[in-house]
Amino acid sequence: MSATSRLPEYLVKMQKELDRAMEFWLKNSHDEEYGGFFTCLGKDGKRFDDLKYCWLQGRQVWMYSKLYNSIPRFHTEEVLQAARAGGEFLMKHVKSSDGMKCNFLLTRDGKPVKIQRQIFSESFYLVGLAELARATKDDKYKKEAIAMMDQIVHWIRVDGSGLGRPALSGAPPVNALAVSMTCIYLIKELTWDDPGLYEKYAELEQWSLDQTLAHVQRQGSVVLEIVSTDGKELPGSQGRIMNPGHAIEAGWFLLQLAVDRKDDKLKKIALENFMINPYLLGWDKEHGGLFAFLDADGLSPTQLEWNMKLWWAHNEALISFLMAYKETKDEQYLKYFEQVFDYSFKHFADLDSDHGEWFGYLTQAGTINQDIKGGPFKGCFHVPRCFMMCEEMLRELLDKK
Repeated sequence: MSATSRLPEYLVKMQKELDRAMEFWLKNSHDEEYGGFFTCLGKDGKRFDDLKYCWLQGRQVWMYSKLYNSIPRFHTEEVLQAARAGGEFLMKHVKSSDGMKCNFLLTRDGKPVKIQRQIFSESFYLVGLAELARATKDDKYKKEAIAMMDQIVHWIRVDGSGLGRPALSGAPPVNALAVSMTCIYLIKELTWDDPGLYEKYAELEQWSLDQTLAHVQRQGSVVLEIVSTDGKELPGSQGRIMNPGHAIEAGWFLLQLAVDRKDDKLKKIALENFMINPYLLGWDKEHGGLFAFLDADGLSPTQLEWNMKLWWAHNEALISFLMAYKETKDEQYLKYFEQVFDYSFKHFADLDSDHGEWFGYLTQAGTINQDIKGGPFKGCFHVPRCFMMCEEMLRELLDKK
């Protein structure tokens, strides 16, 4: 049987599950009193905590805005107004009072609880407002997104002291994959429809690409999560960390960039080094699913959740392998997609209930470890983004076929 024979089935499933996932968030996550979104939601959508995680606020604004802009059935006043309300909550409460640093955690009514010494709350503040600007045609959101982008660039390339992370003699600066790949994503999200603005960040894009490619180590056989600033493997367990999901997600970021640039060499690196190798290393041959972390020497990783199966990594693998097939027409990528698809919908999807969305956390054996649908790290983003992007790619493939 040809791998392409299941394409119509995949399209029906992605469309249906996108609708179910978005119904879950539209129904259960809105705070009509104080604004913003609840993300600590149980399997039936019931709230178990009122705290608001700011990077998830930005992600949900992006998700609503992107669906409104891209998928006709979500081009509704309900979705637009929810996106706008979320954007206003972001601008009113998420930034710290003394500058551009964003809070990580807020009380329900917007009082700061916690700040992280990283750039990720700011990154999703930025992309949420950038996409909201396209949905509302209100330039104030785009201006705020650009200002935040410029602040992030200053932190990562000029002076990171504003992040609040002290420079310690025993902890020299490192090149973290999460930072460099995020910069590629931010530039794409901010500038894809504005060539003039893209030119402003073209040099940053090349820097981010070079930083990302430096994570390919050991003659191209592994993607390490953290390397030195001069692109060398670090000693100890920190230097051996592999995160298969991160590498695979970076793969589709790089593949998009390669297609935009018409760069066949980068395309090959994206496919082979960032998708196939991490997938083959990361797939659990006994139980199925992708490990959360691995050690490049085959030792036990220090992360306690290393052998768990996390939702987002499987979402990214679905996007990556379908995009790889779309760009190459090599059915091997579709076979990888099929393997991830069958595992994911068997173990993560809540198919037998009326609530929609995926569970996020499985044991190594594939049983549900936590039956929540949202929390401090899981919100309205990876699952619906995956379904949305896969639906769009499958429609394109079937139209051409």
